[in-house]
Amino acid sequence: MKKRAIGVNGPLVSEIGLGCMGMSWLYGKAERSESITTIHEALEGGITLFDTGDLYGDGHNELLLREALQGTQRDNAFISVKFDGKFHSLEKNYVEFDSRPSTVKNFLKDTLQRLGVEYIDLYQPARVDPNIPIEETVGAISDLVKEGYVRHIGLSEVGVDNIRRAHAVHPISWLQIEYSLFNRGIESNILPTVRELGISLSAYGVLSRGLLSGNWTKERVIGSEDVRGKAPRFTSENIKKNLALVEALREIAEEKQATVAQMAIAWVLSQGEDVIPLIGARKRSQLHESLGAVNLKLSLNDLSRIEEAVPSELVSGEYYAKPRKKWFI
Repeated sequence: MKKRAIGVNGPLVSEIGLGCMGMSWLYGKAERSESITTIHEALEGGITLFDTGDLYGDGHNELLLREALQGTQRDNAFISVKFDGKFHSLEKNYVEFDSRPSTVKNFLKDTLQRLGVEYIDLYQPARVDPNIPIEETVGAISDLVKEGYVRHIGLSEVGVDNIRRAHAVHPISWLQIEYSLFNRGIESNILPTVRELGISLSAYGVLSRGLLSGNWTKERVIGSEDVRGKAPRFTSENIKKNLALVEALREIAEEKQATVAQMAIAWVLSQGEDVIPLIGARKRSQLHESLGAVNLKLSLNDLSRIEEAVPSELVSGEYYAKPRKKWFI
């Protein structure tokens, strides 16, 4: 597994990271032992970047990651954490939303306890609180950097204005945002901005919530606990059009003796050394398939054919019922 740097002269992490959210939240129940084994095998496969959040199952994901990383040398796991401005616990006794800078330290304290570590490698707000200037939030995290509890600061799902304002307060190491063949909206303004500022891109959703896995079918029944059942991109007419694009990608993948998922991940990897895709594998089989993408070399001709086969303007439907265009401001 090759390494990529986070930010300017930042730490080196595996060129693919493991996003752990789905092991605790949003896509239906995951099998705990399988999740832990998947994390173990990710380590064995050379992955050093693990992404979690206090909101993922109200702390469940952090506790799961703690259990999985037990016995692992701390420096061998780069842990990135998102916080959403709420106090979380499995007992559901947290208070209402409160993202004032004075409370950020308390959020981090709880996260450190759940993860069983003394510091977080990268800490970031899950979303920007419209009632709190980004300068105040980043300033509070900057204080935690000075105190040694946080090593690096990231942002998640923000637009150009907030990126620049935050970076002026403290160097931002990465921006975490959705980026895939089916989600290329960041290429016009956001991607050029982070590159100008020397900020890396942590790309999640590289398989577009499973659509680019190559295994999705229009007949698939989505469980009641799976939020994709409410996503316009997965509705009957849209899913047919989107799966047609997947089949066009499959033709190219088969020529390269690769799977659709590997092609989709390799495409993101090919967008630049400053782009680090997160894979949301919940099972060992998904992990092993995803890891195969690092050995898939795409030529300029391959990239051109892929983008012709999957034109971004032909992707049907948004993932969110209400498009979050504010992120691109």
